[in-house]
Amino acid sequence: MDLLTQGLLGAALAQAGSKQQETRIATGVGFFAGLLADADILIQSDQDPLLTVEFHRHFTHSIFFVPFGALIAALMLWFFLRHKLSFLRLYFYCFLGYSLSGVLDGLTSYGTHLFWPISQERVALNLISVIDPVFTLILLAGVIIAFRKKTKTFARISLFLAGLYLCVGWVQLQRAENMTAFLAQTRGHVIETSIVKPTLANLILWRSIYEMNGKFYVDAIRVGFFSEPKVYEGETIEKFIPGIHAPKLPEKSVLADDIERFTHFSAGYIGIQPERPHLLIDVRYSNLPTSTDPLWAIVIDLHRPDQHAQYQLFRDASHEIRQKFLAFLLGEHIN
Repeated sequence: MDLLTQGLLGAALAQAGSKQQETRIATGVGFFAGLLADADILIQSDQDPLLTVEFHRHFTHSIFFVPFGALIAALMLWFFLRHKLSFLRLYFYCFLGYSLSGVLDGLTSYGTHLFWPISQERVALNLISVIDPVFTLILLAGVIIAFRKKTKTFARISLFLAGLYLCVGWVQLQRAENMTAFLAQTRGHVIETSIVKPTLANLILWRSIYEMNGKFYVDAIRVGFFSEPKVYEGETIEKFIPGIHAPKLPEKSVLADDIERFTHFSAGYIGIQPERPHLLIDVRYSNLPTSTDPLWAIVIDLHRPDQHAQYQLFRDASHEIRQKFLAFLLGEHIN
């Protein structure tokens, strides 16, 4: 999730396990430790544009890295806090703060190497958006009150409420997935693979993607808390298949390796548009839940197989896009 929420979760966990007289210092320690897992964003290379994408939410987010991540955080803070905490207490608060950083990211739709090195699978449970203000505010309120009153009770309450909110996300996900299955059935489609994920900052509007016969079908599904699910039919995009779209690309080339890496990152949801055959798209994400216009993609030049693919971001925060997204979210009729 976003850095603020990661830090707040770390702070709340450290507060929840603190002694009363150490609540405030545990807050800062936990907040710092909760952020540290995302230091992997600093792994970059000018020669290999995909390196940052590949290693973000990688080994630093693994549950098996938690003891080491906590130790790194404790060593970084020891010089400043050695007169206030024993190293054992400092490590304990760092461990609590760091412990669920990877798990929290695994609950989103982005994907996290939660079980590295045992498994290279990117875990993405799709229970919550990568930014969710309700979830963040629950943690923020608990952390602030616990800090001011020097008591862990409110931190524990906020963690409990945050857990309940995630349960709501799970229920909403089941409703959206059921609607996806029903929608495919009405079209006479047999789903080969599918993914349903929350759109930005809410648990009401979901992006549904399923695959059949080499195509991805993208739709928006609104599952209001007190209303029947509503479908906004979206676009279709061809699945990228190397043997079809790049039959002459050497298997051992740099570009072929980049395509494989991007495919793994995108959980296999990669598509290509006939009008833009040079763009390999991560179909999971778009500015609108019905659209196949990407948030990010790689530029592939099949005539230069020994050159790395270029990574590109596509941000569209125009008024028109925002208004259409809001209309979907509110369940309004769309022409």
